[in-house]
Amino acid sequence: MEAIRFNEKLTSKERVLATFAHCNTDRVPVNYSFNPGVDDRLKKALGLKHNDNEGLMEYLGVDFRGIWVPYTGPRLHKEILSRGVDPEWGFHTRWVEHDTGGYWDYCDYPLMFAEEDEVASWPMPSPDDYDYNVITETVQKHEGKALYFGDAGLGCIINTAGFFRGMEQVFIDLATDEPAGLLLIDRFLDLHFERMVRALDKIGKKIDFVWMGEDLGTQIGPMISKELFRKHILPRHKRFLDLATSYNLPVMLHTCGSSSWSYEDYISIGLKAVDTLQPEAANMSPTYLKQQFGGQLVFHGCISTTGVLSFGSKEDTINDVKNTLDIMMPGGGYCLAPTHCLQDNTPTENVFAMYETAHRFGRY
Repeated sequence: MEAIRFNEKLTSKERVLATFAHCNTDRVPVNYSFNPGVDDRLKKALGLKHNDNEGLMEYLGVDFRGIWVPYTGPRLHKEILSRGVDPEWGFHTRWVEHDTGGYWDYCDYPLMFAEEDEVASWPMPSPDDYDYNVITETVQKHEGKALYFGDAGLGCIINTAGFFRGMEQVFIDLATDEPAGLLLIDRFLDLHFERMVRALDKIGKKIDFVWMGEDLGTQIGPMISKELFRKHILPRHKRFLDLATSYNLPVMLHTCGSSSWSYEDYISIGLKAVDTLQPEAANMSPTYLKQQFGGQLVFHGCISTTGVLSFGSKEDTINDVKNTLDIMMPGGGYCLAPTHCLQDNTPTENVFAMYETAHRFGRY
């Protein structure tokens, strides 16, 4: 099984660091995120074992590897029949079937009607309940790859609070300064931040960037007003960016939907890269992003998981990827990746076509 690569001159780490510096490289960096169903199909097609994640990443030529601290504390929340209950946080989920598989969707919202005292007493993990030693081993294991700490959930406010209270109540909390809702946000953000402090104390000089997230847009516009964003979201994110900056680490922010309206404010507090970049959302097309923010932000994403990748042919996929590369590559600063996890309805041949096209045509 031969990996999809063509005359590479740089390591993944060198390639991504050059891209974050807006320099041309040997090729665009590529990344991979997935739902379990499509991931299993890709591995079967390559003759890989179910748990051979590294084998698949190597075949696709993926440049990035994530570092996260595993939870080692006790179960804080009881199991419930017919529900998934997160042992750390107490989120409730239910299994939802669809034509190509299924997924666990958040439900019940256990703190939807909670007041301050209940939020204050809700069991949450301690920063002591994580294994910070294992991340040093992970860094050593992936030497030569572009390493990041975090993921799209690090520092995320709206979506994470929604797991507890439901999205409608979260918007009410932000609009009315609801004490219970704001206390919930600050409680889980404090834990996120302290985990990051301890992790960077161990590996901050050995990794390449920090990855955070926030849900800011629908397909047609912002989820909240810029006033609420500047009041409740931006200040809470600033300390995460300041911490990363103290280690000379750039920050990449996952922003769903139509979110480019927030980018100037994020740039003002030091944000260097943005992720997801759903091209079908308002003011999120590759052309718009490149014209408005090229040279200011690194772009990571742009290959829609709800467009031709899922519903088009192999040829459609090749053309879509080539067109995105033509727009985003000039001047550097682009990493090719799916806009979210590859969905279970994505044809296997389209996924392989996406990565092969990136390696073949994403060359400087």
